[in-house]
Amino acid sequence: MAKLKIVEVPDARLKKISEPVKEINAEIQQLLDDMLETMYDAPGIGLAAVQVGVLKRVVVLDIAGKDEPPAPMFLINPEIIASSEELEECEEGCLSVPKQFATVFRPAEVTVKYLDRDGNNCQVKADGLLAVALQHEIDHLNGKVFIDYLSPLKRKILLRKLEKDRRFRENEPEEE
Repeated sequence: MAKLKIVEVPDARLKKISEPVKEINAEIQQLLDDMLETMYDAPGIGLAAVQVGVLKRVVVLDIAGKDEPPAPMFLINPEIIASSEELEECEEGCLSVPKQFATVFRPAEVTVKYLDRDGNNCQVKADGLLAVALQHEIDHLNGKVFIDYLSPLKRKILLRKLEKDRRFRENEPEEE
């Protein structure tokens, strides 16, 4: 496995729509493994392939808590097939928008169909954190980042904070 570089806004690739996976082969399975390692290392609870510069409809997720055993999910060509009218408010962050968080409203429940890493047809009905994570990562596959849900003013403030933090990180001395 290999740790991959995470793409950050304003990288134009994050605005592109990812291509469906036509064949699940060793290359796709390696990508899933590398993405999982990258997500755990970041650390995060979800990662879409576009976030590591690969425009394929591939997502890894693991919403297990710190005191729970890992429970990774591998989703290939995920698609939301149903969502509730009821909305839920959630504080979201993103590995492609590091250290920045904002409140987003999303459907409280979703049903997602996808292929697992072995090509089996799967479906999951989700609420809570899993529903939010699924919607967040599928948005990435459709060229959307959580900050796109914010008002122009809130988005501008958040992007300014991100740029200030990025300049700070670039000027930090390297760890030995």
